[in-house]
Amino acid sequence: MARLFRFLLPVTDIERAATFYTLVLDQPGDRVSPGRHYFDCGGVVLACFDPIADGDGYDAKPLTEPIYLAVDDLEATLRRAKEAGAAFSDDVVPDVGPLGSIAQRPWGEVSFYAADPFDNPLCFVSNDSVFTG
Repeated sequence: MARLFRFLLPVTDIERAATFYTLVLDQPGDRVSPGRHYFDCGGVVLACFDPIADGDGYDAKPLTEPIYLAVDDLEATLRRAKEAGAAFSDDVVPDVGPLGSIAQRPWGEVSFYAADPFDNPLCFVSNDSVFTG
């Protein structure tokens, strides 16, 4: 059986990424190389990855689809995301209802959508409403 243990999140400024995700995720994470900062997300590592800072010689490109993170306190996460400078617009994820505010989605999850400073789309979901199919 396979299991997901790390997810690379492309960023163009590892310091800015570490600061943003430290605030939003409410944990410091760990710098593991010049261009990688790891955050433990329940057994899966969210790895902010700046390929230029890591010496790989190519630019990071933002994700095209959101990553979903389940959190215990959705309201506190929304406050921290706003404080950290997350973007909230219909361009983040179209046709899902109000962005930048907590809402129940048609599939039952209670969540909010945002984008990090590198245009990676994110969705934060209340642990109490996670739908896995």
